[in-house]
Amino acid sequence: MVNKVILVGNVGMDPEIRALEGGAKVARLRVATTERIYNRQTQEAREHTEWHTVTLWRGLADVADRYIRKGSQVYIEGSLRTREWTDNSNNKRYTTEIVANDMKMLGRRAEGAGAPMDGTTYGAAPAQPTQNAAAVVQPYGGNPPAVVPDEPDDLPF
Repeated sequence: MVNKVILVGNVGMDPEIRALEGGAKVARLRVATTERIYNRQTQEAREHTEWHTVTLWRGLADVADRYIRKGSQVYIEGSLRTREWTDNSNNKRYTTEIVANDMKMLGRRAEGAGAPMDGTTYGAAPAQPTQNAAAVVQPYGGNPPAVVPDEPDDLPF
């Protein structure tokens, strides 16, 4: 079976960064993807924007903390995860997010940013050596912790 998501979009707000009790760092991004939909009958094109919640762990979270800002364009690879919890009104709630295992920063270097935004890969090591190999961050193994909190109060966000 396959559970793979690939997104190219723009970050809608600065990353939310948290450190868990065990010292693991986690970041949450909101990424917007926009598609153009053309209606042949009306001969109009309209845009549809979808917002995605992306969770980055450990090394990727550190990169997001240091270099990703609102407006940054990113390439994300990961998998879908759905969590369920009961809210204060005793209603079952669900949320679906992307747990990233690879991230590339796209676009130009932001003003005053310290990292190149030229497609440098963060996460999995590149398949071929690159001239900018020093900028590659080795992942923590690609899998988030096995325990996922059930209560929203236990979540890092």
